[in-house]
Amino acid sequence: MTQDRLTSNAEYAASRHAVWMCATALLTDDRGRILLVRPSYRDTWLLPGGGVEERELPTDACRREVWEETGLTRTPGPALAVDHVSPRIEGLPPDLPFPGEFHTVFDGGTVPAADAARIRLAEGELEDHAFLDADEAADRMTGPDARRMLAALRARLGGTGTVYLQDGRHTGPQPPLERHCVITRVAPGHDRPWQPEPPAGHHPPGTEVRGWLFAPDGRVVLLVDPKEGVVLLPGGPLDAADTGDPARALTRLAHEEARLTTGPPLPLARRAAAPGEPALLTLAGRITGIGPHGLDPATRLTHHRLLATPRQAAGLLGWGPAATDQARAAAAVAAGRWGLPPATERPVTEVDA
Repeated sequence: MTQDRLTSNAEYAASRHAVWMCATALLTDDRGRILLVRPSYRDTWLLPGGGVEERELPTDACRREVWEETGLTRTPGPALAVDHVSPRIEGLPPDLPFPGEFHTVFDGGTVPAADAARIRLAEGELEDHAFLDADEAADRMTGPDARRMLAALRARLGGTGTVYLQDGRHTGPQPPLERHCVITRVAPGHDRPWQPEPPAGHHPPGTEVRGWLFAPDGRVVLLVDPKEGVVLLPGGPLDAADTGDPARALTRLAHEEARLTTGPPLPLARRAAAPGEPALLTLAGRITGIGPHGLDPATRLTHHRLLATPRQAAGLLGWGPAATDQARAAAAVAAGRWGLPPATERPVTEVDA
C-alpha cells in the first residue's frame, strides 16, 4: 500500500510487511578459528547471537546475546554481512510460520586466550562451544548458516566492507575470496617457534621455502589451492637441482607456480623440522614481472593468484600470531631494501595478468 491523505498512519503501518531481525557475531581466536555454539534444541551449531527484541538496535542485540550465551563482553564492530533470509529458505520446520528475516553478522574481533578459557554457556540453552577452522565450522552448521558465516569471514579477511546476501548468497559479483571458496585453516606446525634465518644457509632437498613476494604497490601475491581453498605464499620443497639454496628454489618455484619473476630473495625466518614435517623457510622478494596463468608442472594445478596487503595475508595463512610478526618483518625488508611503499588498505584483488 502507498500512503496518501486518505490512509491513516495506523492503516499504513498495518499494511507493511513485517520480518524478523537477528544479530550474530563472528568471533575468532588468535589462530583465526571461529567460535560456534551448540544449542540444546537442535543438532547444528550457530554463531553466538540471536533475535533482536522490540525497540532494540541490532548492535545492542548482538552485545546482549553474546554476553547471555557466552559471558563474553564484546562491542560489535562493523557489520560484515547483511543477509535477507526469505520465507522459502531451505531447512525450515514445516510448522514454523516464518515471515523472513534480516540477519546481520557483526565483527566480534579476536577473543584473547584468557577470555576464551572463561567462556560460560547459557544454562539450558547451550550445550557446547568450540573454536573451529572454517571448513569444520561450516560442516557443523546448516547450509544457509554456513554460507552466511563464510561470507562474513571472507568479508573480514578480504577487506570488502559489508556484503549483502540473499539466503546466504551474494546478489552481485562475488569478491575473490568468495569466488574461489577460500577458507582458513590452522596450518601444521603453526605453534612451533621461528628463528631468524642466516644469510648463507644450506638446506637439504625437501626443505620447504615460502616467499613474501612484493608487488610495486607494497602488496604480496598469494596463491589459492584450487582443491582445498586454503591460501599459501608462493613456494614449495627444495629439490636436488636447487643445490641447497633456498633463494634459488624460491625463484624457480615462484615462476613455476605463479608465473612470477623476482629479484634475488632475502632470508627472513626459519622454523625447525618436526617428526613428519620438513623445516620451513621464509624469504622476502621483489616481483619484477607477472606472466599469464599457467599449469604448475609439479602439482598439475593452476593456482588462483591474489594480491593482498601483508596484514591481510597474515590473516589468511593460518600461521597464527607468527604470521603477523613475519608480515611486519617482510614489509620492513621491502621498504628498506627496495624502497617499496607501505601497502594501502584495500580489498583483496585478483592478479590482473
